Amino acid sequence: MKQGASLQLKLGQKLKLAPQLRQAIALLQLNRVELRQTIREALNTNPLLERADEPLGESGEDAGGDEFEGDLEVDYGDDYGFDDLPEGYSVSSGPAPNYDDFVSDRADESLQHHLLWQVNLAGFSETDEAIARAIIYALDEDGYLHDDLATLRASLAPEYLVSIEEVAAVLERIQHFEPIGVASRSVGESLLVQLKAMPSNTPALGLACHLVERHLEELGKQDIRALVRATGMGEKEIHAALEVIRRCNPHPCSRFGRDDENYIVPDVYVHPAEDGWRVTLNPDNDPGLQLNDMYVKLAKQARGEDKKYLSDRLQEARWLISGLEMRNQTLQAVTRAIVERQHGFFSEGETGLRPLLQREVAETIGVHESTVSRATTEKYAHTPRGTFELKYFFSVGIDTQDGQQVAATAVKARVRRLIGEEMPGKPLSDQALADRLSESGIKLARRTVAKYREQLGIPGSAQRRRAARLQTG
Repeated sequence: MKQGASLQLKLGQKLKLAPQLRQAIALLQLNRVELRQTIREALNTNPLLERADEPLGESGEDAGGDEFEGDLEVDYGDDYGFDDLPEGYSVSSGPAPNYDDFVSDRADESLQHHLLWQVNLAGFSETDEAIARAIIYALDEDGYLHDDLATLRASLAPEYLVSIEEVAAVLERIQHFEPIGVASRSVGESLLVQLKAMPSNTPALGLACHLVERHLEELGKQDIRALVRATGMGEKEIHAALEVIRRCNPHPCSRFGRDDENYIVPDVYVHPAEDGWRVTLNPDNDPGLQLNDMYVKLAKQARGEDKKYLSDRLQEARWLISGLEMRNQTLQAVTRAIVERQHGFFSEGETGLRPLLQREVAETIGVHESTVSRATTEKYAHTPRGTFELKYFFSVGIDTQDGQQVAATAVKARVRRLIGEEMPGKPLSDQALADRLSESGIKLARRTVAKYREQLGIPGSAQRRRAARLQTG
């Protein structure tokens, strides 16, 4: 053995998701509009799929067939399984209500509200939360940040004296909020944040990052020859890197529309029952997909490339049907767990909300916390008290003077009620609001009360006083 040579043994672990699990996860995070589009594309491109209300194939027999029986069993893994659901967690939850009685509400959540909700659950220190809020308020309507770090730092003084490094650290955390890439200062930075969040073993990832960092102009022109000359890589490697970059979204916040005419349709309904509250899926959640019997028979009879093509499409069809079923199971299980813990909200309103973290729901139904996050983002529940995004029911806890905890959302509701009850022309200052809350056992700093008031979109006491004078004058 040559001098200096050595033998090294490295032991490592890699997480490899089965294709059907990746598809199930992808389906779960889609909202209703995106899901309908995905199903429409699948029906247009896969001859093995058809809607259940369409005519059956000529034979009318079961589309399973001996040759394909059981060969595509779907295993979603421990983090996604439902074998050990608590008693009562079932897709069938009794008679559904009369859906015509429910009226769709307008989705009014903005990107700002979406990010502030994540800030409230991020576990920031008081100073870091102030930095995060300053960053979010500085974003433009497309989710990009145009202020430099020095400007953000100056905006926090004199109440918070922070360094440039502290602002940069909080900005990096926000850029990894959902949607990932938000709060970037350029399209290139947004793409780079999204690329670096991918698994490190993604093929061609290193070259993709290099192209975005050093050759963004050539990327925009799709100038393959220029990229080959600039990097010394072959066309095959360049194309592989481009495929990775195409997975990113240069406008990650585009789904947060600025049109006030965005209406939502609930994914689930929460309605009263004799034994409490019942959760029922919107019937439209079931797309009614099935395998086309005629094409399944053709797949068994085909040979060569035709057989491979039809077999692959059959596999995709079964994965899609199983993934949609898993999506419905997850959505209902998560909603039932939320309802079980937030029953006070349905009887008392916002003030009845209790502290609840995604981790608690995940532990209850036996899934990963990220699964709960996907299942609650842009998924809506219609309740007797209105239509709410499922993530609305999560809130951090605030300690009370008697050692208990109350949800931050419930505290905001109390702030709104106190302001609503104040005497005309004599509005309560933030300190007076803090004193009133303290009398009920909730001790908050004045700046925290001011933060909650701002989140509610309520102006300060001076502005409310001027508005009252204008009305009476």
